[in-house]
Amino acid sequence: MTGQDNLGRKSTKILEKIRENLEKLNEKIEIMIELQRKGKREMQPIPETPLDVMTLLSMPDHLRKTAMTVCRLGRATAEEVAQQTHRARAVESAYLNQLVVMGYLKKEREGRKAYFYIDKESRE
Repeated sequence: MTGQDNLGRKSTKILEKIRENLEKLNEKIEIMIELQRKGKREMQPIPETPLDVMTLLSMPDHLRKTAMTVCRLGRATAEEVAQQTHRARAVESAYLNQLVVMGYLKKEREGRKAYFYIDKESRE
């Protein structure tokens, strides 16, 4: 019976952790859906903030990795960032555009290529 009780407690803990994670995911999805409903035009622009240590630490890991790569490269395409992070170009493109919407990066098109960079003037 003790082995079964132990197994039951472990299973309960695992299921509770899964439930908590699902709740967090649901909250994030609801926020994303709401932002999508409002559209870019209605969203309040977030004030541009320099990418200091506290800003980087407040970002989710996946965005932080992308932002730090752009910091190192200076100005880069999604393909160049993807080569550094070892993630798919499409994934990096989505993350880079998310950082642009958040006001941390700027985006500039040259022909068919989009370059992402940190606006030096807003950092000073």
